[in-house]
Amino acid sequence: MEKITSFTINHILLQPGVYVSRKDLAGETPVTTFDIRMTSPNEEPVMNTAEVHTIEHLGATFLRNHETWKSNVLYFGPMGCRTGFYLLLIGDHSSEEILPLMKEMFEFIRDYQGEVPGASAKDCGNYLDMNLGMANYLAKRFLDQVLYPITPDRLVYPE
Repeated sequence: MEKITSFTINHILLQPGVYVSRKDLAGETPVTTFDIRMTSPNEEPVMNTAEVHTIEHLGATFLRNHETWKSNVLYFGPMGCRTGFYLLLIGDHSSEEILPLMKEMFEFIRDYQGEVPGASAKDCGNYLDMNLGMANYLAKRFLDQVLYPITPDRLVYPE
């Protein structure tokens, strides 16, 4: 079997950033998959499932309600390795193009207080596994350490 695209990225060199993971066609419609890498793979602890789950709920809610982008959002969810998230958007997009959206989304997560959307037994299959405080903290950390001071090397996968 062929190695899938995400396994061909050098995770030893990969640092937190916003990367185009792949571009595909769904019929004739382009779909861009983004790698929203929040932690340094194999160098620092991965995020716990509770905060990943909370970021997923908040991020998906934010994106699917965003005035400009909501009609382009196909999916936002965690990577199995718990070092970041995938965002799939309809269209041919670049990392630079979605930086304002990512800053806005992580500011929303950083500042969010109250009940997490969809965090009920009726709405979610594991609603008790949430940690809003850590989600707020990780969003702030990602903004301060990665998104606000982002450099070109954090927008293109390392060779």
